[in-house]
Amino acid sequence: MATSVVGLDIGSTGVRGVELSAKGKNKPMLLRSYEIPLPPGAVMRGEIVHPEIVGSALKRLWSQGGFKSKNVVLGTGNQGVIVRDLTVPKMSLKHIRESLPFQVQTTLQMQLTDSLLDFYPTSESVGEQGPMINGLLIAAEKKEVLGNVNVVERAGLTPVEVDLIPFALNRLLISGPQIGGTVALIDIGGTTTSIIISSNGVPWFVRIIPTGGDDLTQALIEGLEIGASAAEELKRTLKLGSAEMDEDSKTVKCKCAKCVSEDPAAENFRSTEILHSISGELLGSLRNTVNYFNNTRPQDPVQRILLTGGGSLLSGISETLAEITHIPVSAADPFAMVSLPNQKTNKRLHVDGSIAVALGLALRSSL
Repeated sequence: MATSVVGLDIGSTGVRGVELSAKGKNKPMLLRSYEIPLPPGAVMRGEIVHPEIVGSALKRLWSQGGFKSKNVVLGTGNQGVIVRDLTVPKMSLKHIRESLPFQVQTTLQMQLTDSLLDFYPTSESVGEQGPMINGLLIAAEKKEVLGNVNVVERAGLTPVEVDLIPFALNRLLISGPQIGGTVALIDIGGTTTSIIISSNGVPWFVRIIPTGGDDLTQALIEGLEIGASAAEELKRTLKLGSAEMDEDSKTVKCKCAKCVSEDPAAENFRSTEILHSISGELLGSLRNTVNYFNNTRPQDPVQRILLTGGGSLLSGISETLAEITHIPVSAADPFAMVSLPNQKTNKRLHVDGSIAVALGLALRSSL
């Protein structure tokens, strides 16, 4: 009997674990899931900055979450990860991986000695030199990945695999038979936003943008001179829209800190201005990414966009993204691929969209 594993997501706001039953005739069952929050700055854009804080949180995650296995699948995926198309002569996947340093030594914009390389095959074709395999090259910074692995090991856990977070989300959200065609899955996290575009569940394109929901929080803190908790609360009340701000908000004459603190209209104007500035940059990048894919693969354009991640909860973001891309946008269902137990009988079960990454990582060993 195979040893179970725990999908482990080390994010900027917390560490999350998910343990699944082995797949039988039905879907894997969500057995255990739990989350321990992290203080700001402990993890920055996928890199563990304070190992002792994260290590302590991981120990509490296991003790309070009641996980039975100490084997983990660890996720990676920040702006330091490069994913690009690569076509190689047909051979075994083992030989392809062994040949990657020679295949990419003149094209990869990072030192090979500082990189971890992998290859994800997507299709086969015939070229001038015979059968070829098309796929995605993944290059990650060795320092970040090994640093995270070391912290996990010092917490008494055993990393058995490291998976790219967009691949984990693809496995969870759009690799099932319920979703066909070409789909763009966008995960808006705290410090990064990842886009993976798949056709009938097979990933064809990945991009990671170094912007997330925390950027809006930080902009509100700095622009309005308020605390972090007040900024988070304000962010939940803001609504994004493509229409111009109303005429009353435009009549505000002074936007200095004093007036903003005293005048509700000024505060509304400034917060809306910050919202449009930060979110506008991200939405523009998302639109440009989808347009780039559609222009390079006009035979398989994106037919649907799915949103996930904490940043996708910003009011109005789905409607605005649909308007600027002219593509239907909806929230992804992170639990379509698993069975859920009765939460009333399991107080250690944490079930919401924040565990999507850990759930996708756990599925790697259960499907």
